[in-house]
Amino acid sequence: MPGPAVVDVMRSKACDRQQSMSQPVMTTPPVENQARTRFPRAARVRVPAEYKHVFEQGRRTASPIMALHWLRDEQPARLGLAVSRKVDPRAVGRNRIKRQLREQFRQLRVGLPSGAYVLVARPPAAKTTNPQLRAALIDLLTRAGALPPPGAPGTMAAFDRPDRHSGR
Repeated sequence: MPGPAVVDVMRSKACDRQQSMSQPVMTTPPVENQARTRFPRAARVRVPAEYKHVFEQGRRTASPIMALHWLRDEQPARLGLAVSRKVDPRAVGRNRIKRQLREQFRQLRVGLPSGAYVLVARPPAAKTTNPQLRAALIDLLTRAGALPPPGAPGTMAAFDRPDRHSGR
């Protein structure tokens, strides 16, 4: 049988355990702007028939990391993601890829033309860093014509150059 000091420690731990169980569990505090920062349901490609329609009718642009299927239509820009176990056998890896792509799309969504955008990740995406994933998405959207080229000169830039023929 344990000594009196050991019994007192065991009793105090049991009391602490009971008190902690009776207290409400603290969760993360609600974010005030959560409704504005969430990825809305209307901004997603959700049903299999819609994915099939985008794959069959949409325009495909690809990179070694992922492929973009884009089908222009009348609805606001919405995103569908396909990240299979061939890309990363671990769910945590697949979820990281989806989370990064979803967040980048959410930030770009207001400037994108309407339509359904479906991203299909490829195995090299598993070894890609988060900034590289985001850059690859921007590159695909630019190549597909959904975003303007970076650093594209405006229409007035031609007047800033000296004219070769007049000697100015």
